[in-house]
Amino acid sequence: MNSKTLAATSLAVAAAATAGSIASPGRGGTPTWYARIRKPSYQPPSVAFPVVWTTLYTDIAATSTVTIDRFRETGRPEKARGFITALGVNLILNAGWSWLFFRYRRLGASALGAAALTASSADLVKRAAEADPRAGAALSPYALWCGFATVLSTHIWFLNR
Repeated sequence: MNSKTLAATSLAVAAAATAGSIASPGRGGTPTWYARIRKPSYQPPSVAFPVVWTTLYTDIAATSTVTIDRFRETGRPEKARGFITALGVNLILNAGWSWLFFRYRRLGASALGAAALTASSADLVKRAAEADPRAGAALSPYALWCGFATVLSTHIWFLNR
């Protein structure tokens, strides 16, 4: 694993995580508002979210490093650049969801944002699998979690319209 690539992907992921956390409850967000909105019965407990996201962010940084390095090592720098661009878009969507949901309280827009994030995450999985099938498998939980987040966000929107 190339240490420069790992540093770059880790920094990008940390920036997205930080940007999203600024808008979230407990970090300038609106915990009272969030506590009052209706949520479906399958909503995970609040303590699950930081654990899941920390694990996923670590996975994104490491798997992205493997993917970028593999594309470069196999003479496909254009694929590496494409993955880097797709990762950047994905991380913007990732951070943006927190702003839509928690800061701006735009439940419908956040459901659409979650759907866009899911599509983007699935695209990253596909690209990673092209570089190395194990990388695609390693990144799959991220896309699956984003899919779950889309269902959850959409349900919260419908419950609170």
